[in-house]
Amino acid sequence: MQADQKVKLKQEILSKVRRIVIKVGSAVLTNEYGINKGFVADIAREISLLRKEGKEVIVVSSGAVAAGRKKIKVQQTTLSMKEKQALAAIGQSSLMRTYEEAFHFYELSAAQVLLTHDDLSHRDRYLNVRNTIFTLLEFGVTPIVNENDTVSVEELRFGDNDNLAALLTNLLEADLFICLTDVDALYDKNPQQDHTAKPLHIVYEINDEIEAMASNSNSLLGTGGMQSKIKAAKIVHAGGGSSIIGAGRTDRVLEKLLTGKNFGTFFLPCEERMKSRKQWIAHVLKPKGKIVLDEGACYALSKRGKSLLPSGIKAIEGTFCRGDAVELVNSEKVRIGVGLVNYKKDDVEKVKGRHTDEMESQLEYFDSIEVIHRDNMVIMK
Repeated sequence: MQADQKVKLKQEILSKVRRIVIKVGSAVLTNEYGINKGFVADIAREISLLRKEGKEVIVVSSGAVAAGRKKIKVQQTTLSMKEKQALAAIGQSSLMRTYEEAFHFYELSAAQVLLTHDDLSHRDRYLNVRNTIFTLLEFGVTPIVNENDTVSVEELRFGDNDNLAALLTNLLEADLFICLTDVDALYDKNPQQDHTAKPLHIVYEINDEIEAMASNSNSLLGTGGMQSKIKAAKIVHAGGGSSIIGAGRTDRVLEKLLTGKNFGTFFLPCEERMKSRKQWIAHVLKPKGKIVLDEGACYALSKRGKSLLPSGIKAIEGTFCRGDAVELVNSEKVRIGVGLVNYKKDDVEKVKGRHTDEMESQLEYFDSIEVIHRDNMVIMK
């Protein structure tokens, strides 16, 4: 696609945007005094203008731990999990009060939504989150979403708010994900080391080359660097949405990002949107193990659209139960897909490498010849 065609497509996409997820990182939300209230006021003003245009806005906000740190004057740089959780509890009320005051000035209301990964890993709760946020939007209330840091442990964490925002973008079928950070764009080289580095204003496809460029830009604050933001954009891309990474501290940043000018980096959407349930399998669930496939099984799954049968399984790693998500990898351990397994690990061990007509005699519980059915599987491009 030619450059002028990309620009035209970008402007066309932005003109049709109706639902937006905005991720606000700690790098732009906080300063030496704690929460940057001037920044929050500016974002509230811009969101009020978007609301007047008929757009729905969801905010994913970091900052609770930083706010708590400033509130009780914690100086140390290295914190344990329990200390981070305590600081999040201290700072969360201050964070929400700042948002509420800023939104109230423009006669808007805000609501706090705290999530753990567990809330999205169960399909019924995943849909409940979706319905709750849609209801808030119907009420004219702006959801302020954050990871529930006060109770999250490692297995319940999203990793960072870039990932959370991307998952919410797909969950809510939002048109656009905007990531506000301290980096103005994705560069082809490290701009701090090479003065010839150029920003990429439009990305058509997130391939290996684009992902490699992510290591060229370094965010100074927060848990998610540029690689995290590219990963988030990739999740949104697969869901059929668009993404923008932009410098959050720029005056009228949302207005500039949405005009379609060369500001920030815009990621075009995938032409074919992945179905909602497969998005959930591919991007929300955390795999409990790995199944190593032979060459024939890799070909059957990736090229012929087949289900996984036991004959194509070479090895199993990890411990999983029936219904858990597992990664599918080739003999070089390269990930080719992910799926919901029909049998627990011990049963898969009993039937691996065998033909389907041998399965029933090997298993106490037998109800399917497929170890993973095609409908419960996502193959990565």
